[in-house]
Amino acid sequence: MVTCYLKYVIDPYKTAEFERYSKMWIPLVQKFGGQHHGYFLPSEGANNIAIALFTFESLAAYEKYREASFKDSDCQAAFRYAEETRCVLSCERSFMRPVFE
Repeated sequence: MVTCYLKYVIDPYKTAEFERYSKMWIPLVQKFGGQHHGYFLPSEGANNIAIALFTFESLAAYEKYREASFKDSDCQAAFRYAEETRCVLSCERSFMRPVFE
């Protein structure tokens, strides 16, 4: 099992656009076999940092999802939306292994 941790730097004046973008991706990750744990938008503190967490059964399953996302029309629409609104300034991706007990 691998959890993808995405740290976004967002435009603080476009939080509503980023929230819409977030809601586009949750069902898309699930569509490709992942479990989405949600997006976490700014509340207190930094107003330009957002986080997303989602899990796939393996890094290979994640890579398969990434490849498929570049061909999927709904994923392409989400990519375009972020590009058009410029709500995401940058992001960094890390992979974690969860420990439950």
